Amino acid sequence: MKLSGNTIFITGGGSGIGRGLAEALHTLGNQVIISGRRQGHLDETTRANPGMQSVILNVEDPASIAAVAQQLLKDYPALNVLINNAGIMQIDNAAETIDDGLLVSTVATNLLGPVRMTSALIEHLKSQEAATVINVSSVLGFVPLAMSAVYSSTKAALHSYTQSLRFKLAGSSVKVLELAPPWVQTDLLNSNEEPRAMPLAQFIAETIEVLGTDTEEVLVEGAKMLRNNPGPNEAAFVAQFNDMMEQPQ
Repeated sequence: MKLSGNTIFITGGGSGIGRGLAEALHTLGNQVIISGRRQGHLDETTRANPGMQSVILNVEDPASIAAVAQQLLKDYPALNVLINNAGIMQIDNAAETIDDGLLVSTVATNLLGPVRMTSALIEHLKSQEAATVINVSSVLGFVPLAMSAVYSSTKAALHSYTQSLRFKLAGSSVKVLELAPPWVQTDLLNSNEEPRAMPLAQFIAETIEVLGTDTEEVLVEGAKMLRNNPGPNEAAFVAQFNDMMEQPQ
């Protein structure tokens, strides 16, 4: 992907990986527009990065997505990069009754949000000389974390959707990339101080380096083992992984 001269829209850009990507891409000479539900986080990010823009967006709400897409196309006709990053992660237990609110919110944010956002912008992106859609999934889409079964399932589904989108856009001006982060020190599950997680700054630096290549899957080195897991011994690996994650630290 070309790393400068783009007009980029990032969902969930006010914190965590979204903010890290927004700031790195802003520094590289792109027009970056971030979105999220929390005005304070958006304002803090844009104040720290003069020239960056923001818009309130609730990716759970189809009407909000439609309105923001319309606004983006009016205000930023050069828009050529969409990064579907917004996501939520909550603890659940698939062996017990899962709260329906948690289920609906997670699926709407992590899966329906990217699909709806892409759908709202895809015709415009196809009209650009060169465009990119980046879906932020997770290594947990390949090796599920049993204590967050719904989240892991949405990321597996997003991986599947991304593959279909890439196939259907083959030969067009739109490239489709998947960014599958490992465990990163962010607000997700209060992981900011988690020693087992990858420092955010390191993750962003490595991600930008990989993003500048021709790869379709943007993987830092620490993500590759879990990404490459699916195969004949998948069940045993998943069990081993979850046994390790549930051990007290």
